[in-house]
Amino acid sequence: MLGIYDNEMKLEFVSKSSNEAFARISVAAFASQLDPSIDELADIKTAVSEAVTNCIIHGYENTIGIVKVECKLKSNWIEIQVSDNGKGIEDIELAKRPLYTTKANLERSGMGFTIMESFMDELKIESIPNMGTKVTMKKYITPLDDKNNENMSIANQSKQKEGI
Repeated sequence: MLGIYDNEMKLEFVSKSSNEAFARISVAAFASQLDPSIDELADIKTAVSEAVTNCIIHGYENTIGIVKVECKLKSNWIEIQVSDNGKGIEDIELAKRPLYTTKANLERSGMGFTIMESFMDELKIESIPNMGTKVTMKKYITPLDDKNNENMSIANQSKQKEGI
């Protein structure tokens, strides 16, 4: 399978909220191979946090299960799958609506999928009630040459404004 990807990794951990930070940091460390900007890395970490938290809070509710995180790298993008074997989602379109939450009593904002969608370039949600949910996210990373050119352009614009 590695043939079509440059690298890939898999994590499995118990659905405890203390493991959310572990997942976020692990994915960020893996993504760092693509040399993302600080903003791109922050986007990835935020989306992973939301996806893992959804598995823990919604997928497994008050039970313990396994959360799986799989990452695949290709030259300028990372694909991240976060999945559980929990209760699943009855209505994905409803669950994706901003501010919709099934956990208002826990002060959940209902913005998890909205945040994932806004921070990542692609988002796909698959779920079967009583079997689990899989969220697949993709983030395109700006190549280092383009980042350097952009930084050079900003520096040149500053010099022009200053009359240098």
